[in-house]
Amino acid sequence: MFLLIVLATTTWLFAQEKEHIPDIEKVYLHTDRSTYVLGESLWYKAYLVYAYNNLLFNHSTILYVELISPDSKIISRNKTKLIGGLGHGDFKLTDSMGIKKPGVYQIRAYTNWIQNFGDDFVFKKDIEIIDVFETERIANLNIEALGLSIKEEDENTIQTIKSNIDIQFFPEGGSLIENVSSVVAFKAVDNHGNPAKVQGQILDAHGELVTMFLSVHDGMGKFQLKPQQGMQYYAKIIDETNAEIEVSLPKVSSQGYLLSYRQIKDQNILTVKTNSETLLNQPNPLLTIRYATRAVPYFEETLSLEETSLSIELPKSDLPEGISQITLYDAQSRPQSERLVYVEKIHDLKVEISTDKTAYKPKEKVVVNVSSKSNTGEAVLASYSLSITDLNGITDEKSGGSNISSYFLMESDIRGNVHHPKYYFDVDNPSRLQHLDLLLLTQGWRDFLWKKLPEVTDSLDFKVEKGINITGRVNQLFGEKPIEGNDVDLVIFNKSFETFKTTTDNLGKFSFNDVMITGKGRMILTTKNKKGRNNGILVLDSIFKAPMDVNFTGNTNVATNLGTSSEKVLMSKNIYKKHVAFEVLPDNILDEVEIVGKKTDISEEVNIHEKMFQGYVVDESSPKFANIFEMLTYAIPSLDGNTRDLIKFGRNTGGSLIVINQTRILDPAEERADMIVDYLSEIQPDDVVKIEYDNSVLATMMFGNQAKNGVILITTKPNTNFEKKSRNDLSTIKQQVEGYHEARLFYVPNLETSNSNLDAKAAIRNTLYWNPYVHPDKTGVSQMEYYNSAVETNVKVTLEGLTATGIPVVVKTGYTIKK
Repeated sequence: MFLLIVLATTTWLFAQEKEHIPDIEKVYLHTDRSTYVLGESLWYKAYLVYAYNNLLFNHSTILYVELISPDSKIISRNKTKLIGGLGHGDFKLTDSMGIKKPGVYQIRAYTNWIQNFGDDFVFKKDIEIIDVFETERIANLNIEALGLSIKEEDENTIQTIKSNIDIQFFPEGGSLIENVSSVVAFKAVDNHGNPAKVQGQILDAHGELVTMFLSVHDGMGKFQLKPQQGMQYYAKIIDETNAEIEVSLPKVSSQGYLLSYRQIKDQNILTVKTNSETLLNQPNPLLTIRYATRAVPYFEETLSLEETSLSIELPKSDLPEGISQITLYDAQSRPQSERLVYVEKIHDLKVEISTDKTAYKPKEKVVVNVSSKSNTGEAVLASYSLSITDLNGITDEKSGGSNISSYFLMESDIRGNVHHPKYYFDVDNPSRLQHLDLLLLTQGWRDFLWKKLPEVTDSLDFKVEKGINITGRVNQLFGEKPIEGNDVDLVIFNKSFETFKTTTDNLGKFSFNDVMITGKGRMILTTKNKKGRNNGILVLDSIFKAPMDVNFTGNTNVATNLGTSSEKVLMSKNIYKKHVAFEVLPDNILDEVEIVGKKTDISEEVNIHEKMFQGYVVDESSPKFANIFEMLTYAIPSLDGNTRDLIKFGRNTGGSLIVINQTRILDPAEERADMIVDYLSEIQPDDVVKIEYDNSVLATMMFGNQAKNGVILITTKPNTNFEKKSRNDLSTIKQQVEGYHEARLFYVPNLETSNSNLDAKAAIRNTLYWNPYVHPDKTGVSQMEYYNSAVETNVKVTLEGLTATGIPVVVKTGYTIKK
């Protein structure tokens, strides 16, 4: 379908260069909310699309969805199964899952294939987790005393104003040219990265006033400037504290070309500008304008510039929806100027969501109807996800965070975080497109990420994962020679009992592809020769890839988090009132229990060299590891993580001595590396208490010449036994496997008839209903039912999703609950 559309709307240029564009995935997560209470669950729906047209992409089938704590640790990791580009899952935001304190956390999602194209293609979303009982004690949550009123504030009312303002200036098209009238956009932020209101003056080098400017939206604005020959300019800025700042404008070039864009009534005009000096040196230059969207070139046109300016109409009808990159090249194909333009399309689509009433009683049943049709009433195929939430006293801010439209059509195509991205896609906002253009002039002016995509001929290190693959090799007992033709049997104990069989190739390798394991499973892997005897050593590859590096740091200061927004304060107060009124404690609040006994520290009992070695102690905040080798690489920064066959410190030529529980010695001088690796493979990361290490002369002093290449001490939990393996043991691997994430069903009780303790929590739930798969039938409609909570409140109903033709959809409605 995509190829047919492209062939109908583009020239030969696309077909010529398509072979150089790799298959790039983008992913978006629709979460039920963005603010949660400790102990609640976070629910998500995943949409994986082909990056160039936002069509659901049946490419990768494993999506890594990770929850990251404010101190940059991955506290939970779901391997979400994707079918046709769709998947769903959840996280329990409890103490046992690593949620130790309230704060700003991050949820991120990516496939193994996405890692080839850099961090820009990784989906990231900040979520806030609050503790309403702790907040009540800290802030006392007295809205009236604070003098805060949601109705009276706007988006800039509650903020800490700093005089330390950072402001940048961005000439349209990239540069300023002498005697060429140009638009200069600007963006101002405070030292926290939040938009800052500013006003100021533009002065020339003699201090003469040239023009004035004022921010009009989120610290952004623009002004007109015609630089004079040999003159440089600077800005004198005044912030809201009346502090003055002086900033130099970009340098002015004597020659060059620039590209500008204007909307004049219903026309979208592109103008190529230059000055007389440039035309004098290069009369009638041939210039090429190239139009591309998400790195796909659609067409180009060549112009002869006979005067200092030339205007043409932007061919919006021939470009897809989203951000288009328009680049001006000279006759030598050198880029001279660039402009990002947002192209909006009017779709033959009418998606509506409604409830059977506008007001309900507490616990009353609600019927939700979704209609997905064309303007002529024909059914439009789509996949939607539906979130229905308690507003808890706040208004639904239209200028809030991301949604599927803002992410696929804008956020994922420009660098940096966009403040209030949904604002630019609110169809009821008449200024949204003008302000979106300001965003593209400033934040979009920076290096556009699509410029740096690798060619398909480049080495792509991360492969597409089509399923859970269990792979490895079989080597001879002595020596590194692989064994060809050995039988390898795999038994999986999961939801059912399954067996698989294969044979090693000439390199001793084996592979079991697309193995279905959901949740925790157990596998037994055995290799035998043709005579049916145990033969060789099994070496298992990592089943899942290690997580990406984390570059997120959140905030865990409850008072700071909630003190910066009256809406958050009001929300927390209302949730607290619900818990008190219905006598429901949050899941993380336990009754006081007094424990009497003598303190026992396992690490003190088993560590005989506590003051002499560096150590890594495993605790509840430690990340999860797929195997012991990932754990060793994480715990010992100087360890060579490039190979598991030789556990060694980076610069050492030989393997390190490994001591397990002070008695089991693994000496590379006496045992083969693969036998050591095989033995270590039996150690489960969950059984490890502490890892200690030393690569200095101290190791030799303690363990003699055996430790000349360093020593690693692994301490496991009591009663964890690791005996030396027999020949038969070496040809067998028994291991627990964490497979695809086992997503839970959202529980909605019938509160009219049920009174269980579980339903007591459901009676005050903040997410009233969550459905990740709303698929209209052949008539274009879908209907759902659920029961309201027991609380009088206002409710928000949000539908997000994608049509079969790749159109992102966001529709909202709401209702009230009253007695």
